[in-house]
Amino acid sequence: MVNWQLFATVTVPIVTLFVGVWVNRRFESRPILLSHWGHVSSFNYQKGDGTTGVVNTHTIVIRNAGRRAATNVRLHHTYLPDFNIWPPVQYQVETVPNSGQDIIIPTLVPDEQLTISYLYFPPTTYANVNAGVKSDHGFATQIPVLLQRQYPGWFNWTVATLMIVGIAALVYGLFELFTFFVHASAKIS
Repeated sequence: MVNWQLFATVTVPIVTLFVGVWVNRRFESRPILLSHWGHVSSFNYQKGDGTTGVVNTHTIVIRNAGRRAATNVRLHHTYLPDFNIWPPVQYQVETVPNSGQDIIIPTLVPDEQLTISYLYFPPTTYANVNAGVKSDHGFATQIPVLLQRQYPGWFNWTVATLMIVGIAALVYGLFELFTFFVHASAKIS
């Protein structure tokens, strides 16, 4: 027989923990700067005179996923090749002594996303170009991106609910197993 009072006593704190973390993350008013590599490519091309060449390119995507504007967003480069920012925003390039150059974007409003595309020639590779993204509020979180299927919201909520119920059932089962062993050992002694 299921002791529902015990089940509720165990599951309510667990569910409250997850809801509290979600509420804190959802309503916290701060910028959250995210960055990821869009693509890295190398192209072979033939010039008009018949000779061939190689051109390298890569893209960095930065996004403010927070609820406040990120200020003084700095993209640091050990080597700054030709680049393009889309959509166009105001920026400046600043030379950092003995370090490279920074692209400085004054403000990145909440939910704004920028794509910075770079174009350069060998022997330079993508590893020689970018050296980090930061703002006045801290460093950007670099997200490793993999292509994957996006599921609808109702599906994600259903899976999350089933996971929480499963964790609660597991905790309850472990508690019942513990109490069984305690009672069994009490009867033996």
